[in-house]
Amino acid sequence: MIIVKDLKRCYGTGDTAVRALKGVSFEISKGEFVAIMGASGSGKTTLLRILALLDDATGGEYTIRGLKVSSLPEAERSYYRLTQVGYIFQDYALISEMSAAENVYLLSLMEGKSKKESYRTALEALEKVGLEGKHDRVPDELSGGEKQRVAIARAIAKKPDILFADEPCANLDTANSKQVLDVFKDLNEKYGQTIVMVTHEPWHIDYVDRVITFKDGSLLSDERKSEGPKEH
Repeated sequence: MIIVKDLKRCYGTGDTAVRALKGVSFEISKGEFVAIMGASGSGKTTLLRILALLDDATGGEYTIRGLKVSSLPEAERSYYRLTQVGYIFQDYALISEMSAAENVYLLSLMEGKSKKESYRTALEALEKVGLEGKHDRVPDELSGGEKQRVAIARAIAKKPDILFADEPCANLDTANSKQVLDVFKDLNEKYGQTIVMVTHEPWHIDYVDRVITFKDGSLLSDERKSEGPKEH
């Protein structure tokens, strides 16, 4: 589903240039739940932002479902990002004045869907993440875990090919983190959702199928649970 070939990202030029990604290659199959791990500065968030079309690579290429998204013109990249990719930020990125349902259906309205259809889709997404009955609550009336579940509902409402999550539990305690990870696991197992999640917590590994570890901008290891580690 995702094919990454010799992907590079460099910030700056000359002696001060920072090579955030040093030519990484891997593939992710449809329906996999993958954790991207590594120390701070290892390149994991840079990678996620590039795959989610929020940032540009400076070398290499990547495809999603056979489409070379790394070569799309900016307008097409923006449309693909809006309609085909779900992204979850660690700080929720919710609009405080809007209800949970409004936060979810805002993107559907941006796609040109009717308010009635967008609202129905939002309620379905909120139900999938266990927030049925809380659609009319604003973020201040929700716990941290519930806020993140609204963010997940917003991402899955458009039924994206891939769900990208950047340390979605970074601002949550253990109990709320487990609730969010249970939602991810349910989406993966029940609906076959492909999920790529950046995390730094070792216990999160229990929820995923595979762990790709980065170090200093390079791929250090790729471990599928059923196959054991595959070093690079």
